[in-house]
Amino acid sequence: MRAVVLEELGGPEVLRLTEVAEPVPAPGEVTLDVAYAGVNFADLKARSVGYRVSGFPFTPGLEASGRIRALGEGVTGLRVGQEVTAFMTAGAYAEVVAVPAETVFPVPDGVSLRTAATLPTVLPTVQALLHEVGRFREGETVFVQGAAGGVGTVAGQMARLAGAGRIYGVVSRQEKAEEALKYGYDEVFIGDGFPEELRAATGGRGVDLALDPVGGETLRCTLDSLAVFGRLVSFGNASGEEPWQAGPGELYSGARTVSGFSIINLAAENPRALRPLAERAFRPVAEGAVELPVTAEFPLAEAAEAHRLIETRTTTGKLLLRVAGD
Repeated sequence: MRAVVLEELGGPEVLRLTEVAEPVPAPGEVTLDVAYAGVNFADLKARSVGYRVSGFPFTPGLEASGRIRALGEGVTGLRVGQEVTAFMTAGAYAEVVAVPAETVFPVPDGVSLRTAATLPTVLPTVQALLHEVGRFREGETVFVQGAAGGVGTVAGQMARLAGAGRIYGVVSRQEKAEEALKYGYDEVFIGDGFPEELRAATGGRGVDLALDPVGGETLRCTLDSLAVFGRLVSFGNASGEEPWQAGPGELYSGARTVSGFSIINLAAENPRALRPLAERAFRPVAEGAVELPVTAEFPLAEAAEAHRLIETRTTTGKLLLRVAGD
């Protein structure tokens, strides 16, 4: 079978389509014939700086949709041929993947395999950011960094669905702002001047809940944008800066809270907690209340092109690799 493999860290050119041995499901696993694989920023970090790469050869990819090929010993509740979507810590850029059954989910009725490939990382992440970790309450204001990306477009919709008072976002350029406004945002700011604009938009009050995947100095500015009793949830360090630390001096003022979430950590450390989270998160997609727009699709052999496109910082929504299609 074919898989995208890297033997060294580097630019997109290190991603190479290679013939590899087809996996066999271990006890507690299933194998999938992959239809589509999602492309995430974490894949780029794995390729370029070795984020969560334990050794070579390495195949990136956190999520895939497809049909169950085989069941490992002890697997129940799933069947061969069933359409599913799956979360994995690596390996989705391949024609066949082996995945722990605990992180394999039946595709909701009425949802295509193409759409299903967008679900495993973004939807549970947004559900956790808003509700489980962020403790969102109806009527509160929400602020999202990267409002036009995969998480951002879903966060705007889910915050609106949950009854947010006002929803603000920030993006890197004008065309991204126009895109984000289609997905639940009341106002979207452009560039690094967001703290002043956000304070002005809220009458100096600040926001109740802020979601930050950037880290570094941006996280500090986001923290300063919180209202009294505001909460900030960090879910990444896309800036690559040294982690910024908050202590009593930053938190006692305004009674602010900082917390964090990583779906990769949750799946690795407590996969059973991922299932109810995913089931809650998938429901609004199945009901047609939330969508994650797929804005670009590449064949498996062009995974490097997908990475190059994301690195231009012009992309919005979700990018997919087409492995076998529907």
